[in-house]
Amino acid sequence: MGLKEKVEKVVEEEIRPALIQDGGNIAVVDVDEESGVVKVQLLGACYGCPLSQVTLAMFVEQRIKQRVPEVKKVIPV
Repeated sequence: MGLKEKVEKVVEEEIRPALIQDGGNIAVVDVDEESGVVKVQLLGACYGCPLSQVTLAMFVEQRIKQRVPEVKKVIPV
């Protein structure tokens, strides 16, 4: 399983369901296998939310890095 598939699995199984409960969503835009950088887009209620940076750093990035150690950084696009 490649890096992108691992990231997509964590997003699909753990992150997206939590965001959907609050009216939000997330899309994985790109995964750079060499640098370990994941680009995501927050959608729905998460888009433009004042707490979206906290959600990204404290939940999305933390969870992805826990489950997929090859990921070095998660950035919004």
